[in-house]
Amino acid sequence: MKGVILAGGTGSRLGKLTSVLNKHLVAVGEVPMIEFPLAALKKLGLEDIVVVTGAEHAGTVVQYLTKEHPEINFTYKVQKEAGGIAQALSLTENICRGHKLAVVLGDNIFEDTFLDAAKYFEKSDYGAMLFIKEVPDPERFGVVEIKDNKIISIEEKPKTPKSNLVTTGLTLYDETVFEKIKRLKPSKRGEYEIEEVNVMYLNEGRAVFKKLEKFWSDAGTHGSRKIAEDYIYSKGIENFL
Repeated sequence: MKGVILAGGTGSRLGKLTSVLNKHLVAVGEVPMIEFPLAALKKLGLEDIVVVTGAEHAGTVVQYLTKEHPEINFTYKVQKEAGGIAQALSLTENICRGHKLAVVLGDNIFEDTFLDAAKYFEKSDYGAMLFIKEVPDPERFGVVEIKDNKIISIEEKPKTPKSNLVTTGLTLYDETVFEKIKRLKPSKRGEYEIEEVNVMYLNEGRAVFKKLEKFWSDAGTHGSRKIAEDYIYSKGIENFL
């Protein structure tokens, strides 16, 4: 299995914190936020990780990760324009084809660990494993509807959510994800939406899910970053890294 960290985007929601710094190097607690998704992949035993980052601050990301994590075999891809999560993931095809993938967003923080789930997925015929979480504001995310312990629908940021369960920023995929991305068309936002890829897996009957019970948050806004930081301090940062 290959690891992929998607660390592109402008970070505009963090304002002046990202005026000269890649969003994913902004601190959450005592470390840059990219340390948390990296820790999630390291706990899977992954040593080959592809990092997709934006062009503006790509050099600082490479410099930081190379210096701080010499034990990891990093490969870097540059996303030249903001084309969405699926477009960013497509840049890794030449490296990841032939492997299953653990794909994580660079601003996501997880308290759960995923080794058992990843082992199950690798041995299974499923094409996508979604990690979902119950939240109070599902309209901000991709909303998952469950019936009889199966996914029956996935909808990106609906005005009227069908449940409070949403997709988090970690998903396991097989290599057909790249073929599926090629079939996408830009959404109304002008981006290639990863939830549409997840729907393709659902329509094939090859999507499965695992519900998270512990803490999860992104750190991409001032509010969510503070929530994540306060929780991390309350539990101890060593429980996340």
